[in-house]
Order: sequence, then C-alpha cells, then structure tokens
Amino acid sequence: MKMPSRPIQGILWMISTGLCFIAVTAIVKYAAQDLPAAEAAFLRYLLGLVFLLPIARTLLATRISSRDLKFFAARGLVHTLAVILWFYAMTQIPIAEVTAMNYLNPVYVTLGAAIFLGETLALRRILAVVAALLGVVVILRPGFREIETGHLAMLATAALFGASYLFAKPLSGRYSATMVVAMLSVTVTVGLAPFAFAVWRTPTVADLGWMFLVAAFATAGHYTMTRAFAAAPISVTQPVTFLQMVWAVLLGWAFFAEPPDGFVILGALIIIASVSFIAWREARLKRGVTPPHVATKH
Repeated sequence: MKMPSRPIQGILWMISTGLCFIAVTAIVKYAAQDLPAAEAAFLRYLLGLVFLLPIARTLLATRISSRDLKFFAARGLVHTLAVILWFYAMTQIPIAEVTAMNYLNPVYVTLGAAIFLGETLALRRILAVVAALLGVVVILRPGFREIETGHLAMLATAALFGASYLFAKPLSGRYSATMVVAMLSVTVTVGLAPFAFAVWRTPTVADLGWMFLVAAFATAGHYTMTRAFAAAPISVTQPVTFLQMVWAVLLGWAFFAEPPDGFVILGALIIIASVSFIAWREARLKRGVTPPHVATKH
C-alpha cells in the first residue's frame, strides 16, 4: 500500500540532509588541508565502516553473483577516483564553486544514460544540458580568470559520480539500498587504500577525529536523505537540495574568507534551473533512468 505523503517532514529531513553535507564540506575544507587528498578520503571511508557493523551479519549473508561483483567493483573504482578528486578540489577552490559544480552530476547522468543505456535524448533535454554547460562557463569564465586544477578536478568528479550512478542503477533493482550503499563503502575503502599508502603521512589524533566526524555527518546525510524521499515526493524534496548552495556561500563567506562571487552564483542558478527541468521532465515521463535529485556522495 502506498504510504501517504508528508511534505513538511520530507522538507525538514532534506534540510537536515543539506546541513549534514555542508558540514562534511566545511570539515574537509578546514581539516584536510595538510593531508594528501587520497589519504583523507581513505580515512573517511575506513572510519565510516564502523557504521556498517550493526548490519554486518545481514550483509555477509547476502549472495552476490560473480557478474554483479564486477559491477560493484567497477562502481567502486570510478567512485574512488571521484572521491579523491573531490577531496582535492575542496582544498583548492572556494566551497561555493565546489558546490555549484557538484550540481552537474545529473547532467552527466543524462548524457551517460543516452549514450550507454539507450535512453532517448529529446530536444528539450539537450537544451537543458546545454544550459547547464553554459552555467559552468559562467562559473569558470575561461579567458577572464585562471582556471585552477581544482576546477578541472570538479569537472571530472561530477562525471565520475555520474558514472557511479549508472553502474548502481541495475544493481539497485537486484539488491536492497542498504546492500548497494554498503558495497560502495567497502569497495571504495579498498580502492582508496593503494592511493593513500602511496602518499601516506602519519595522521595525528586530531586528523583521525576530524575524518571520523566527516564519516559520521556523511552517513547521517544519506540516512536523512532516505527518510526525506520516503516522506514526500521528489518534486517536494528536490528544490530543498539547492539550499546547499546558500549554505555554501554563507559558510565560505563567514569562515573561509571567500566572499560571494556574482558569476559563481549566476552560473549555479543556471545549472540549478537546468537540473530542475531535467528532474521535472523525468517525473512526468516516469522513466527513472536519470536521477531526479541531486545527491551528494562524499
């Protein structure tokens, strides 16, 4: 039986999600400056495995085919690279720019679904994608400002997170959401290990504490996001995700000496409008191939 919609609860859960994810962003920005990006990411995922302990027995009892193991491994690999690049970008460019460019994930998935899954790319969706890319140009302003390595890292990050979603799509139909998330945590931890050990610097107790806090907020964010989607339709919770841009601008301004940049805000609004249109079209068409929400995957 379909559960009744509880829009106020859904909105409150999604606001909590945004605050959790912006807390992740702030902590990484503050505490991961002296840690190599791969090591910081590895510590975040390794320490986060503690949250799987209560369901470890259930997870171990789940049977996974060899074919699906390859899918899980492939997803873990692309997600590993995305996480390293995200941690790197966070130490190189303003929080608002990282947040704005992270909204590109659904745009990349739209393109990937058309190329690899055979989904029809109608003219209106093509225009939405073009608009989103225009938003990126507004943010980066090539020729008028220096494009830093952090910007390039975020462009790749969004594409790799999009690929991660496309790998997850067939798996989500065969396994529970808990299993899909748990396998991602395990495979990314394993995938990050060699990158982390290659640049290893002995972390301090404070480093470990901060990265555990990142893991805790990220886990809480995924939990509250799940509760939000269970409480209300995507059409209700979707707009609330864009509050993260507001939090990012205020956070960078108040704590990291990153004053608001009008071009970044304008570019973010263009991308947000494009993603909102894509989500609205998907909700109407009920296809479910392109993700109807912006999910931050730290």
